[in-house]
Amino acid sequence: MLSYQHLYHAGNLADVQKHGLLAWVLNYLTQKDKPLSYIETHAGRGLYDLAADEAVKTGEAAAGVVRAEGWFPPGHPYRQRLAETRARFGPTAYPGSPLIAALSLRDRDSLHLAELHPGERAHLQTALAPWGAHVHARDGFDTALALTPPMPRRGVMLIDPSYEVKADYAAIPRHLAAIHRKWNVGILILWYPILADAPHAPMLEALARGFPEALRSEVRFPPIRPGHRMIGSGLFVVNPPYGLADEAAAIAARFRTPYPSPGEAPKFT
Repeated sequence: MLSYQHLYHAGNLADVQKHGLLAWVLNYLTQKDKPLSYIETHAGRGLYDLAADEAVKTGEAAAGVVRAEGWFPPGHPYRQRLAETRARFGPTAYPGSPLIAALSLRDRDSLHLAELHPGERAHLQTALAPWGAHVHARDGFDTALALTPPMPRRGVMLIDPSYEVKADYAAIPRHLAAIHRKWNVGILILWYPILADAPHAPMLEALARGFPEALRSEVRFPPIRPGHRMIGSGLFVVNPPYGLADEAAAIAARFRTPYPSPGEAPKFT
């Protein structure tokens, strides 16, 4: 499917969870003086303008990062990536996961991004050009298998499909198993939406059987508008690094804090 465009949803509460943990993982890995690989299977455009009509129309960023950024202390890697993005691209700029990765990595690290949508890919190539990202115009799962095991072998893969193709739920356990067979030391981060009718449940049952030691982290939040099916966000992490479980629990706790009123500065708790 080539219809999904994340600009309508950039900076929503699912992004806050996903990007907060991704930034933490990359910050943790770059503390060691060893190179790493970053691979993303469904990259999107990498950089978003939260003042764009599409983002304003849905109100998801206003209910998401605009309110929730203050849940993270100023020194948190997610806050740092947000500040760096605004300093470089303007006050309404928001980093997608490819840009969070680019800002986190070092010159000796590798950055591979797959995106099929031609319009999104063009934006991605422009946004990530300063970092020399390798942008692949092919299916994300095919790219993942083609690139694994990467060099360097130490690293992270973010699997972040739109789930517009409903068959993804059934296919993902098989894809993850195949990737893990080729790259058993890689940190594999799968994002999934939590919808009211729980189409993710059978997928998670299959994943838990295949990866009993994986970390599963979920947050819940109110639907953004009447009839909206998303009521939460989840991450399933194979080979979670030390400390990630504690960080995931801390982020989940922030989602249980009361929402500040619009226009009120959120407070970290």
